[in-house]
Amino acid sequence: MAQATSLNEIVVIEDGSITLPQGYKAGGMHCGIKRKRLDLGYIVSEVPATVAGVYTTNIFQAAPLVVTQESIAKENKTQAILVNSGNANACTGEQGIADALAMQKGFANELGIPEHLVAVTSTGVIGELLPMDKIETGIKQILQKEYENEENFKQAILTTDTCTKEIAVQFTIDGKKVSIGGTAKGSGMIHPNMATMLGFVTTDAHINHDDLLFALREVTNTTFNMITVDGDTSTNDMVLVMANGLAENNQLTKEHPEWDVFKQGLKMVSESLAKKIARDGEGATKLVEVQVDGAFSLEAARAVGKSIISSNLVKTAIYGTDPNWGRIVTAIGYSGVPVKPNAIKVSIGPFTVFENGLPSQFIEEEVKEYLELENVKLIVELDQGDFSATAWGCDLTYDYVKINASYRT
Repeated sequence: MAQATSLNEIVVIEDGSITLPQGYKAGGMHCGIKRKRLDLGYIVSEVPATVAGVYTTNIFQAAPLVVTQESIAKENKTQAILVNSGNANACTGEQGIADALAMQKGFANELGIPEHLVAVTSTGVIGELLPMDKIETGIKQILQKEYENEENFKQAILTTDTCTKEIAVQFTIDGKKVSIGGTAKGSGMIHPNMATMLGFVTTDAHINHDDLLFALREVTNTTFNMITVDGDTSTNDMVLVMANGLAENNQLTKEHPEWDVFKQGLKMVSESLAKKIARDGEGATKLVEVQVDGAFSLEAARAVGKSIISSNLVKTAIYGTDPNWGRIVTAIGYSGVPVKPNAIKVSIGPFTVFENGLPSQFIEEEVKEYLELENVKLIVELDQGDFSATAWGCDLTYDYVKINASYRT
């Protein structure tokens, strides 16, 4: 591959995921937290990797998040990630911290590495103690060859998800092939800052920690923080990026001439995972994209986009294929952004439905037919500046209520 100098030269690798970058393996197994499905998974790098993370803004941070953040802070390195699903280990007090530390220590012992090089995370039901006897037995077995499979890892992190979510890309930096792979889980309790989920990204790029964290935060603001399913944020959620340097490129910093290539690759992975999470919203039948143009600032564009995509009335209208532009306009109006109502234009797909403060002439049956598509786009032109933002979400259906009414039963 020629030296990458633009987004067009970043290649999406079919069936690629977290083990595409050099030096990573992953696996998963059923240890008994869930009745049948896989519930314990891992990612391991051959060597310690530079790591950066972003975490839930929920004040009730789960025990594994506390342990992982403290461990990463010691030297900004991680070599392994251990994940369990089916139990969040959240709101579990001192025992929850002790259990998260025991998971960390147990897996570190199996790998023969320092404990602080293991990140731990959990997802599932809140307020129940982990079945540590089952988890500890699983930890002692999970590195066996029969469990080493990236598909096993992708399955082991799921809760109410209906599908796995993964992507990988490759490009060239300093004449070296560099890969980025990502896997995520997320279906419910999804809302910006941060969009509630677990996301794991691996790369073999050689990169400075501070700049990796800078890139992750910047990319998160335009991807994971721009999706919503139901307006809830959870206690456990994080995105971790590991960079083990095995591609042997010159160390990436913001001053590197090909910095933007790496950042665009990271954005492609993050945006793809974010959209897959939004589409897999609990009970969802459609992916909804809201594009806001003509804002006076980036923050304003994002605020309007989030307001529309978070509106339950907008989401239910889309589910019902109802071109009710009034709900969109109302969401713009309560976004907190000082807009000019008579300057706004709203389109549902290719159809203009509101302009200059008044409803536009459109054929309702044509718009209803468009809203039956699996991918629906709403476009808002504010006519106040040159800034744009995009947000993603899903429709709100009867099945969302069914899924969440029986989540613990």
